Amino acid sequence: MSGGSSGPGRRPETSAIDPADVAPVVHRRYVPYSHAHYAGDLVDGAYVLGLFGDVATEMCIRTDGDEGLFASYSDVQFLAPVRAGDVVEVEASLQRAGRRSRELRFVARVVCRGRAGAAADGSVGAAEVFPEPLVATTATGTVVVPVPTG
Repeated sequence: MSGGSSGPGRRPETSAIDPADVAPVVHRRYVPYSHAHYAGDLVDGAYVLGLFGDVATEMCIRTDGDEGLFASYSDVQFLAPVRAGDVVEVEASLQRAGRRSRELRFVARVVCRGRAGAAADGSVGAAEVFPEPLVATTATGTVVVPVPTG
């Protein structure tokens, strides 16, 4: 049977979770200089994917009471650099909920950035808040959660 049909001993193939009722999960993180991998204090893309895993875990806890497991990415776009000294905001929103799978949409935005070199007043920790966040990475991913009981 397919299309959400259920027969004797079978569960529906879709979840009772309505994505429209689930608030996005948002985390912010300072990117330490110890994570710079490349010239210009660039951070590798895997750093942001790790942050996506963190917001996906919280989404699973909120929707299913379980940390879930990341199954796959169907699309990842690296649109702008992430650098050490940045403050990055990552967001996960629920797009679709199956019986065990959850499709999530991810966005990473740079909201603050350290300034290269010293500021005019000689401070070496100068930084700025961007007037508009810079979209750095987007992705679509699938997580799985345990089969509902009861």
